[in-house]
Amino acid sequence: MSYIESLRVFVRVMDLGSITAGGRDLRLTPAVASKRLKELEKHLGVRLFNRTTRSITPTEVGTVFYDEAHAILQALDNAEARVASFSDAPRGALRITAPLGVGRRIVAPLVPEFSETYPDTEIRMRLSDRRVDIMADGLDIAFFIGEPSDSTMKLRKFADCDRVLCASPDYLSRCGTPMTPDDLHDQAHNCLLLRYPRSPEYYWTLQTDMGPRKLEVRGRFDADDGDVLTDWALAGRGIINKPRFDVREHLKSGRLVEVLPHTPPKPTIFGCLYPHKKLQDPKVRLFVDHIARNSKRFFV
Repeated sequence: MSYIESLRVFVRVMDLGSITAGGRDLRLTPAVASKRLKELEKHLGVRLFNRTTRSITPTEVGTVFYDEAHAILQALDNAEARVASFSDAPRGALRITAPLGVGRRIVAPLVPEFSETYPDTEIRMRLSDRRVDIMADGLDIAFFIGEPSDSTMKLRKFADCDRVLCASPDYLSRCGTPMTPDDLHDQAHNCLLLRYPRSPEYYWTLQTDMGPRKLEVRGRFDADDGDVLTDWALAGRGIINKPRFDVREHLKSGRLVEVLPHTPPKPTIFGCLYPHKKLQDPKVRLFVDHIARNSKRFFV
């Protein structure tokens, strides 16, 4: 299996652009990942990468070999998925990703039970509020809150997800409580925004009697971590637009107060995307079913 593992290292290094990132994705140290690449190059008798102290770039033969190596690994995964479909005991690593809030509060608490039910599986979970590329990042499942944009993936919807505008009592006493959506502009409120490259949340869509209304809200600071926004709101720094489940406890305690309850943000959905494969690995289906059965209580 060492040759196959070396192929996996090579493909992930190509995908992620560095030995460190490729090795980390496979739970290997940079030294071990580099050793695997050198062993593969020695076996093939060619150089697959040009290396400098600061970068690694594929050679021409490395680029050609990548397509074939990727096809080999895909065929192997398909063969293993076919065999696994005859077994009641799925095995192997499952790579999943989720936004920080939904990952911490919904998906992560459900992982141990799945692992106990299927002890031969490994869950490799990555949390980020940034957009991900499921295929390029080598992921099996990507959970999301919002509206999916990738129509090439299979979609599984778990629950409708209400959103809420809220702020701390201290902020509202200092800056005033918005009474209409226009007040978010007219009173120059500090709207705390989730922003990162290619972020879709540069505006908030509110539900009004006239239908959905897009507001190009403004804020003096933003972040690519939704929990940071919640912390700022709790500290009296502005207004946030969050899934209700994410701030439910703060609303109950009074640390946050709902703003504009009669024109709330447009609701979204909690769901997941995964590659559309003819031979779907059973552990993907089983994990998705597990989340579907057990996540609804978080939205009650």
